[in-house]
Amino acid sequence: MSSIRPVVIAGPSGVGKGTLIAKLMEEFKNIFGFSVSHTTRDPRPGEEDGVHYNFTTRDSMEGEIKEGKFIEFADVHGNFYGTSKAAVDKVADAGKICILDIDVQGVRSVKAAEMIPTPMFIFIKPPSMDLLEQRLRGRGTETEEKVQKRLKGAKAELDYADDNGGANFDSIIVNDDLERAYEAVKDALKENIGVAEHMWNKRVENA
Repeated sequence: MSSIRPVVIAGPSGVGKGTLIAKLMEEFKNIFGFSVSHTTRDPRPGEEDGVHYNFTTRDSMEGEIKEGKFIEFADVHGNFYGTSKAAVDKVADAGKICILDIDVQGVRSVKAAEMIPTPMFIFIKPPSMDLLEQRLRGRGTETEEKVQKRLKGAKAELDYADDNGGANFDSIIVNDDLERAYEAVKDALKENIGVAEHMWNKRVENA
């Protein structure tokens, strides 16, 4: 399956990327593997090291970046986020299609890296900025300053997604209803990544 395109799922913080990826991993765990990103931010309640993120220090991550160990990385709201080559290789070594959960800065880096095969890029949009703000505030984990930073970043990400008539992404999906958005993600994947019908239909039977 190494010849099948990796999948990049991008979108602003609070749009529901993580939830959609979790559903995908549960239903198709024999097909997809999640590339666990590194971050220097503190864990949120319920987050586990090595599961949701590889939590690390800024000094450690800066050192590994200088050593060329990351495919992409970005400074987002004062914290580093990045995808290590080792995390992607781990998924590929398991014979699964790699899913990356990154922001638009990461998308630019992955495109510049010219990965082979070329990844499929999916962008998840909120139905509106007002609803995105509600979701961010509903977390109860962000200060007002952080909420405003995330909203400013979201506007920039949405502008990038809309550039050139949406040509920066293979598929742009509005998450106005979780189940509807999830079905749209599955349809886009089935159409674009080249998974054979018999493999797709196996789902979790052989997981």
